[in-house]
Amino acid sequence: MKTIALIDDDTYIGNMLENVLRKEGYGVLRAYSGTEALLLLSQSRPDLVLLDLMLPGLSGEEVLSKIQGIPVIVVSAKVGIDDKVNLLLGGAADYITKPFDTKELLARIAVQLRNAAVSGTGTRLTYDDLSLTAGTHEVLACDIPIRLTRTEYAILKLLMQNSTQVVTKSQILTLISEDTPDCMESSLKVHISNLRKKLRDVTDKDYIEAVWGIGFKLREQ
Repeated sequence: MKTIALIDDDTYIGNMLENVLRKEGYGVLRAYSGTEALLLLSQSRPDLVLLDLMLPGLSGEEVLSKIQGIPVIVVSAKVGIDDKVNLLLGGAADYITKPFDTKELLARIAVQLRNAAVSGTGTRLTYDDLSLTAGTHEVLACDIPIRLTRTEYAILKLLMQNSTQVVTKSQILTLISEDTPDCMESSLKVHISNLRKKLRDVTDKDYIEAVWGIGFKLREQ
């Protein structure tokens, strides 16, 4: 049975969602504040998280930044496109706006659980001190979790999948465009620079090498 962590301080909405989810055969864990959510997630590992943003204590955004390897669907009354983009780039798997149709939410949950199953949480790429687990988006450097944006993750995954060769800029933009439509040629260098810094801060190694006029590759260690 798949388990879903429901993080929302609105008791009415939370009770309604719990009833809907249990009727669909899901197990449900509840948390009513950001602090309680982190305690819950430190003690158990659900298959998916439904996360409200307007929480007492730690905000939903703060909670999201601390969740690793679990798909998160943000459920929020915030409707601004900038809010959605920032949360998706910050690690959320999906975003649904309140009020919502429960059938749509159930469909989105099913899609995320299916994607995780298809990707395979056991499929792992490794390169030197780096490891990347497909499906969960977990990235470790020297066994330390690294928090990456969706774009940074997609770039690193592509480079690790092609660790013995140069990946051209056009290949990177084409192959990651479906998951990260925000990444354009003008911003690619910024994303890679940020990714390189995050890896270097933990490992003291510069893993990504620019090949002038062509693209990027993983540096031989």
